[in-house]
Amino acid sequence: MTTIRVAAGAVNQTPLDWDANRDRILASVERARSAGAGLLCLPELCICGYGCEDAFHSSGTWRTALDVLREIVPETHGICVSLGLPIFVRGALYNAAAVVVDGRIAGFACKQHLAGDGVHYEPRWFKPWPDGTRATIELDGQTYPVGDLMFDVGGVRVGFEVCEDAWVHDRPGADLARQGVDVICNPSASHFAFGKARVRERFVVDGSRAFGAAYVYANLLGNEAGRMIYDGHTMIASLGALLATGSRFSYAPGTEALADLDLDELRATRARSVNYRPEPSERHLVRVGFDWPASRVALPAPDAPPDIGEEEEFTCAVCLGLRDYATKSHSKGFVVSLSGGADSSAVVALAATMVDLATREIGVATLAQQLGCPTASSSEAIVAATLTTVYQSTRNSTAATRDAAATLARAVGATHHEIDVDGITESYTRLIERAIGRELRWETDDIALQNIQARVRAPGAWMLANIENKLLLTTSNRSEAAVGYATMDGDTAGGLAPIAGIDKAFLRRWLRWMQAEGPAGGRPIPELEAVNALVPTAELRPPGQSQTDEGDLMPYPVLDAIEEAVIGRKLPAERVLEELAREFGMYPAETLRAWLGRFYTLWSRNQWKRERYAPAFHVDDRNLDPKTWCRFPILSGGFRREMEGLG
Repeated sequence: MTTIRVAAGAVNQTPLDWDANRDRILASVERARSAGAGLLCLPELCICGYGCEDAFHSSGTWRTALDVLREIVPETHGICVSLGLPIFVRGALYNAAAVVVDGRIAGFACKQHLAGDGVHYEPRWFKPWPDGTRATIELDGQTYPVGDLMFDVGGVRVGFEVCEDAWVHDRPGADLARQGVDVICNPSASHFAFGKARVRERFVVDGSRAFGAAYVYANLLGNEAGRMIYDGHTMIASLGALLATGSRFSYAPGTEALADLDLDELRATRARSVNYRPEPSERHLVRVGFDWPASRVALPAPDAPPDIGEEEEFTCAVCLGLRDYATKSHSKGFVVSLSGGADSSAVVALAATMVDLATREIGVATLAQQLGCPTASSSEAIVAATLTTVYQSTRNSTAATRDAAATLARAVGATHHEIDVDGITESYTRLIERAIGRELRWETDDIALQNIQARVRAPGAWMLANIENKLLLTTSNRSEAAVGYATMDGDTAGGLAPIAGIDKAFLRRWLRWMQAEGPAGGRPIPELEAVNALVPTAELRPPGQSQTDEGDLMPYPVLDAIEEAVIGRKLPAERVLEELAREFGMYPAETLRAWLGRFYTLWSRNQWKRERYAPAFHVDDRNLDPKTWCRFPILSGGFRREMEGLG
């Protein structure tokens, strides 16, 4: 044996969906084995799901994961498979990769560095395994090694860096290299963020070069647990060269990347490196016999992975997230209160584009079945069945937004309704006037008169969602969330907030891109021109007041820069003001100071709103979701002293 075929598998799992998770794992095992692979690396915690949250505290979760592992083991004849699950050892829970070889368990390699920043809370559930130590675990009367291990599988040395292990400066791969590792497997649950794929590719390729080994990387796929989206990135590299990479953002249940490794070349290259310093000790080595598959059909030459921009990454991620959220919540599509403005139009465009992209990959019949409209015979029919839009006008609405909404709905093929809610608004207004004994006026009751218009739109949209068993999608973005420029139980009403993790400036740029280009394999929506021509406005004040979003707040580029500096980088007020002066010198210093003060005030006052937002997709390198990224007190001093210090 001089060459072996290895595979990296991505699977679309769901937390605690034991039988379906097992079946997707077994399907991936069968595909890899049929392709001649002798080794398959599957994602981190793929048996139970990465996003089990506090269910990891339950002993039932650990035990069921082991039960499912027992069901998988007999189906691994002729192949070595890495399977992620939680393991309870000597009073603590560890994130482990079970190594199963030809129908038997060889041992468990444990994660040494836990992800505990940003959206990750692993230290809440797991303990990091101590470097250089090993223990044993007893299952069904047999004893298995567990810990910091390397496996000799039929003469091939296989080691592990589990997800975060590869993102730290003291990577376990360096120690594995000293022990003569041939293949390093990295089972991961690395959430999507802009540009992150390039970062992963660097540590995979550079790791294979630095460690003188092959590197097999396998990530989760899809919207696993509700907020995080995983791109299903799979890669195989050797000695500094990327040999294979799988497709990202697939709508299939799982995908694999395959590559052939020349062991003689790999070992010879490592041996002649003057910097290679082997460690003769084999204290962490677990030996297991295995006959590697020999006869294989040659693999086709790999295609270079496409380098896609932020607009396309955003489209692919959110569209896949929408498909998975709908199917995993057993919903039959989406309802959107379509105002004709940028935010609601972006949500509608994403929902329709999801159908376009999914049917191109998995076919009309499969997607129609998944979304609960099995009789739909075309992508157009699926959109009509699964996407409902409703324009709800008041006396302050304009013909421009009505026409923009109708044009977009018609262009994408949504089932569109127009409802006049002015009478409902007027009814509530008169009821309250009689209750308080005075007339409501714009001069004294501006916010109340604006908000009632937004709130009366929610019941009708909710009613449509209930009637059609669909998800009501909210349409508020991150820029608005930062300053609370949204009406609770109005435009924030819904079960999922697909764009609440992205800023307004990006959304407007994305809408122009969707109008002119659209994603590869999809199509643009030229009819978005009517939306892009409008100045963003809530249309809640009388037309004569010429209300605009930026007039109510500040220019969106300034708002986004403040949010990034204050919340993203946690800069003090004086530093933020200095940066604003450099970047936005076209505005007077006093105006910039006033805008910064407005941000601090509105941010602090509106934390309660962010606490109540519907679950949002995490697509940027940060978000404002207090449950997954940005915790802030609901009650606070509002940065008064910080602003007073600026003079």
